[in-house]
Amino acid sequence: MASSPAKTDRADRAAARPAGAGTTGIAAPAGAAPGTLPDPAPGAPRRPAAPGSGFADAEPEERGPVRRCALTRERLPVERMVRFVLGPDREVVPDLAARLPGRGMWLSARADVIERAAARGAFAKAARGPVRLPPDLRDRIEAGLRQRLRDLAGLARRAGQAVCGREAVREWMQAGRAGLLLEASDGSPSERARLIGGRDLPVVAPLTAAELGGVFGRDHAVHAAVAPGRLADTILREAARLDGLAAPGSQPPIVG
Repeated sequence: MASSPAKTDRADRAAARPAGAGTTGIAAPAGAAPGTLPDPAPGAPRRPAAPGSGFADAEPEERGPVRRCALTRERLPVERMVRFVLGPDREVVPDLAARLPGRGMWLSARADVIERAAARGAFAKAARGPVRLPPDLRDRIEAGLRQRLRDLAGLARRAGQAVCGREAVREWMQAGRAGLLLEASDGSPSERARLIGGRDLPVVAPLTAAELGGVFGRDHAVHAAVAPGRLADTILREAARLDGLAAPGSQPPIVG
Protein backbone atom coordinates (compact mmCIF):
# COMPACT_ATOMS: atom_id res chain seq x y z
CA MET A 1 0.00 0.00 0.00
CA ALA A 2 1.39 3.46 -0.90
CA SER A 3 2.10 5.86 1.97
CA SER A 4 -0.15 8.89 2.28
CA PRO A 5 1.31 12.36 1.54
CA ALA A 6 0.82 13.36 5.21
CA LYS A 7 2.82 10.36 6.49
CA THR A 8 5.57 10.99 3.94
CA ASP A 9 5.80 14.64 5.00
CA ARG A 10 6.09 13.71 8.70
CA ALA A 11 8.81 11.18 7.89
CA ASP A 12 10.76 13.76 5.90
CA ARG A 13 10.60 16.25 8.78
CA ALA A 14 11.74 13.63 11.28
CA ALA A 15 14.67 12.66 9.08
CA ALA A 16 15.71 16.31 8.76
CA ARG A 17 15.66 16.89 12.52
CA PRO A 18 19.17 17.25 14.01
CA ALA A 19 20.40 14.32 16.09
CA GLY A 20 19.58 14.80 19.76
CA ALA A 21 16.92 17.39 19.02
CA GLY A 22 14.05 15.39 20.54
CA THR A 23 10.48 16.47 19.83
CA THR A 24 11.35 20.16 20.10
CA GLY A 25 13.54 20.26 16.99
CA ILE A 26 16.32 21.95 19.02
CA ALA A 27 19.59 20.07 19.31
CA ALA A 28 20.99 19.86 22.82
CA PRO A 29 24.61 21.01 23.29
CA ALA A 30 27.20 18.24 23.26
CA GLY A 31 27.54 16.75 26.74
CA ALA A 32 24.57 18.71 28.08
CA ALA A 33 21.86 17.24 30.29
CA PRO A 34 18.77 15.94 28.47
CA GLY A 35 16.33 18.70 27.51
CA THR A 36 18.88 21.51 27.91
CA LEU A 37 18.67 24.48 25.56
CA PRO A 38 21.86 25.84 23.98
CA ASP A 39 23.04 29.20 25.28
CA PRO A 40 21.98 32.15 23.10
CA ALA A 41 24.54 33.66 20.76
CA PRO A 42 26.49 36.60 22.25
CA GLY A 43 24.44 39.76 21.88
CA ALA A 44 21.28 37.93 20.88
CA PRO A 45 18.07 39.33 22.43
CA ARG A 46 16.63 37.25 25.25
CA ARG A 47 13.00 36.30 24.70
CA PRO A 48 10.93 36.67 27.88
CA ALA A 49 9.02 33.69 29.15
CA ALA A 50 5.39 33.46 28.13
CA PRO A 51 2.92 34.72 30.75
CA GLY A 52 2.04 31.95 33.15
CA SER A 53 4.77 29.65 31.87
CA GLY A 54 6.16 27.17 34.33
CA PHE A 55 6.76 23.52 35.05
CA ALA A 56 3.67 22.10 33.38
CA ASP A 57 4.30 18.51 34.45
CA ALA A 58 5.00 19.45 38.06
CA GLU A 59 2.25 18.42 40.42
CA PRO A 60 -0.28 21.14 41.27
CA GLU A 61 1.36 23.11 44.05
CA GLU A 62 -0.04 22.25 47.42
CA ARG A 63 -0.75 24.67 50.20
CA GLY A 64 0.53 23.77 53.60
CA PRO A 65 3.77 22.78 55.29
CA VAL A 66 4.89 19.92 53.00
CA ARG A 67 5.76 19.40 49.31
CA ARG A 68 6.77 16.41 47.18
CA CYS A 69 10.29 16.27 45.76
CA ALA A 70 10.08 15.92 41.97
CA LEU A 71 13.07 13.55 41.94
CA THR A 72 12.89 11.38 45.06
CA ARG A 73 9.08 11.63 45.48
CA GLU A 74 9.55 12.22 49.20
CA ARG A 75 7.09 14.51 50.96
CA LEU A 76 9.09 16.91 53.08
CA PRO A 77 8.57 20.17 55.00
CA VAL A 78 9.01 23.19 52.75
CA GLU A 79 11.87 24.34 55.00
CA ARG A 80 13.91 21.37 53.73
CA MET A 81 13.25 22.01 50.04
CA VAL A 82 14.02 24.45 47.23
CA ARG A 83 11.43 25.70 44.73
CA PHE A 84 12.33 26.38 41.08
CA VAL A 85 10.50 28.36 38.40
CA LEU A 86 11.14 29.14 34.75
CA GLY A 87 12.50 32.63 34.17
CA PRO A 88 13.15 34.57 30.97
CA ASP A 89 14.18 32.42 28.02
CA ARG A 90 13.11 29.30 29.98
CA GLU A 91 16.03 29.53 32.36
CA VAL A 92 15.71 27.53 35.59
CA VAL A 93 15.61 29.99 38.51
CA PRO A 94 15.85 29.05 42.21
CA ASP A 95 12.95 30.65 44.10
CA LEU A 96 14.39 30.53 47.62
CA ALA A 97 11.57 32.58 49.15
CA ALA A 98 8.93 30.51 47.27
CA ARG A 99 7.10 33.64 46.13
CA LEU A 100 7.75 33.95 42.38
CA PRO A 101 4.75 33.52 40.04
CA GLY A 102 4.15 30.47 37.90
CA ARG A 103 3.88 26.79 38.68
CA GLY A 104 7.00 25.71 40.49
CA MET A 105 8.99 22.52 40.86
CA TRP A 106 10.25 21.42 44.29
CA LEU A 107 13.40 19.47 45.10
CA SER A 108 14.94 18.39 48.37
CA ALA A 109 17.57 20.87 49.57
CA ARG A 110 20.41 18.39 49.08
CA ALA A 111 23.41 18.70 46.80
CA ASP A 112 23.06 15.16 45.44
CA VAL A 113 19.38 15.66 44.60
CA ILE A 114 20.01 18.94 42.74
CA GLU A 115 22.84 17.37 40.75
CA ARG A 116 20.88 14.22 39.86
CA ALA A 117 17.86 16.28 38.81
CA ALA A 118 20.06 18.30 36.45
CA ALA A 119 21.87 15.24 35.04
CA ARG A 120 18.66 13.27 34.44
CA GLY A 121 16.74 16.06 32.71
CA ALA A 122 14.16 16.35 35.49
CA PHE A 123 13.71 20.09 34.90
CA ALA A 124 13.01 19.64 31.18
CA LYS A 125 10.61 16.77 31.90
CA ALA A 126 8.63 18.89 34.38
CA ALA A 127 8.58 21.80 31.91
CA ARG A 128 7.47 19.57 29.00
CA GLY A 129 10.17 21.05 26.84
CA PRO A 130 13.76 22.22 26.75
CA VAL A 131 15.06 24.51 29.49
CA ARG A 132 18.21 26.53 30.00
CA LEU A 133 20.01 25.08 33.00
CA PRO A 134 22.74 27.31 34.53
CA PRO A 135 25.94 25.27 34.94
CA ASP A 136 26.46 26.92 38.33
CA LEU A 137 22.94 26.25 39.59
CA ARG A 138 24.00 24.86 42.97
CA ASP A 139 26.45 27.74 43.47
CA ARG A 140 23.61 30.18 42.79
CA ILE A 141 21.45 28.48 45.39
CA GLU A 142 24.23 28.56 47.97
CA ALA A 143 24.96 32.23 47.26
CA GLY A 144 21.27 33.06 47.55
CA LEU A 145 20.95 31.28 50.88
CA ARG A 146 24.04 33.02 52.24
CA GLN A 147 22.53 36.35 51.24
CA ARG A 148 19.25 35.45 52.93
CA LEU A 149 21.14 34.57 56.11
CA ARG A 150 23.01 37.87 56.05
CA ASP A 151 19.75 39.73 55.51
CA LEU A 152 18.03 37.89 58.38
CA ALA A 153 20.93 38.50 60.77
CA GLY A 154 21.00 42.16 59.75
CA LEU A 155 17.28 42.46 60.37
CA ALA A 156 17.75 40.93 63.83
CA ARG A 157 20.56 43.37 64.59
CA ARG A 158 18.53 46.40 63.53
CA ALA A 159 15.58 45.18 65.60
CA GLY A 160 17.77 44.88 68.69
CA GLN A 161 17.42 41.09 68.60
CA ALA A 162 21.07 40.24 67.96
CA VAL A 163 24.49 41.10 69.37
CA CYS A 164 28.01 40.07 68.44
CA GLY A 165 31.28 39.79 70.31
CA ARG A 166 32.35 37.29 72.93
CA GLU A 167 31.44 39.33 76.01
CA ALA A 168 28.10 40.56 74.67
CA VAL A 169 27.13 37.02 73.69
CA ARG A 170 28.20 35.68 77.10
CA GLU A 171 26.05 38.32 78.84
CA TRP A 172 23.02 37.40 76.73
CA MET A 173 23.46 33.72 77.51
CA GLN A 174 23.81 34.36 81.24
CA ALA A 175 20.69 36.52 81.20
CA GLY A 176 18.69 33.92 79.25
CA ARG A 177 18.25 36.27 76.28
CA ALA A 178 19.95 34.07 73.64
CA GLY A 179 17.76 31.75 71.60
CA LEU A 180 20.36 30.92 68.96
CA LEU A 181 24.13 31.21 68.64
CA LEU A 182 25.36 32.30 65.23
CA GLU A 183 29.01 31.32 64.96
CA ALA A 184 31.58 31.97 62.24
CA SER A 185 32.20 28.85 60.16
CA ASP A 186 35.94 29.54 60.22
CA GLY A 187 36.08 30.21 63.96
CA SER A 188 37.88 27.98 66.44
CA PRO A 189 35.75 24.98 67.55
CA SER A 190 37.51 24.86 70.92
CA GLU A 191 36.86 28.55 71.54
CA ARG A 192 33.23 28.03 70.56
CA ALA A 193 32.91 25.14 73.02
CA ARG A 194 34.40 27.20 75.84
CA LEU A 195 31.96 30.02 75.16
CA ILE A 196 28.91 27.74 75.11
CA GLY A 197 30.04 25.97 78.25
CA GLY A 198 27.64 23.06 77.93
CA ARG A 199 24.52 25.23 77.60
CA ASP A 200 21.62 23.70 75.69
CA LEU A 201 21.36 26.22 72.85
CA PRO A 202 21.04 25.66 69.09
CA VAL A 203 24.25 26.65 67.30
CA VAL A 204 24.70 27.26 63.56
CA ALA A 205 27.79 28.35 61.65
CA PRO A 206 26.72 29.15 58.07
CA LEU A 207 28.74 32.36 57.52
CA THR A 208 32.43 33.16 57.62
CA ALA A 209 33.87 35.61 60.14
CA ALA A 210 34.10 38.24 57.39
CA GLU A 211 30.46 37.72 56.35
CA LEU A 212 29.24 37.76 59.95
CA GLY A 213 31.31 40.83 60.71
CA GLY A 214 29.84 42.64 57.72
CA VAL A 215 26.37 42.18 59.21
CA PHE A 216 27.46 44.01 62.37
CA GLY A 217 29.59 46.66 60.68
CA ARG A 218 32.91 45.06 61.62
CA ASP A 219 35.83 43.59 59.72
CA HIS A 220 35.01 40.22 61.21
CA ALA A 221 32.96 38.63 63.97
CA VAL A 222 33.21 35.11 65.36
CA HIS A 223 30.35 34.99 67.89
CA ALA A 224 26.81 36.35 67.67
CA ALA A 225 23.59 35.65 69.55
CA VAL A 226 20.00 36.03 68.34
CA ALA A 227 17.01 36.44 70.64
CA PRO A 228 14.34 33.70 70.64
CA GLY A 229 11.56 34.23 68.12
CA ARG A 230 10.66 34.11 64.48
CA LEU A 231 13.96 35.51 63.18
CA ALA A 232 16.01 33.00 65.13
CA ASP A 233 13.78 30.17 63.88
CA THR A 234 14.11 31.31 60.26
CA ILE A 235 17.90 31.62 60.52
CA LEU A 236 18.03 28.09 61.90
CA ARG A 237 15.97 26.74 58.99
CA GLU A 238 17.94 28.58 56.30
CA ALA A 239 21.23 27.42 57.82
CA ALA A 240 19.96 23.83 57.60
CA ARG A 241 19.11 24.27 53.91
CA LEU A 242 22.56 25.72 53.22
CA ASP A 243 24.25 22.87 55.09
CA GLY A 244 22.43 20.31 52.95
CA LEU A 245 23.65 21.97 49.75
CA ALA A 246 27.25 22.55 50.79
CA ALA A 247 29.82 20.72 48.72
CA PRO A 248 32.00 18.17 50.52
CA GLY A 249 35.24 19.75 51.64
CA SER A 250 33.87 23.28 51.31
CA GLN A 251 34.31 24.11 55.00
CA PRO A 252 36.48 27.24 55.32
CA PRO A 253 39.80 26.97 57.14
CA ILE A 254 39.68 27.53 60.90
CA VAL A 255 41.00 30.86 62.15
CA GLY A 256 42.08 31.40 65.72
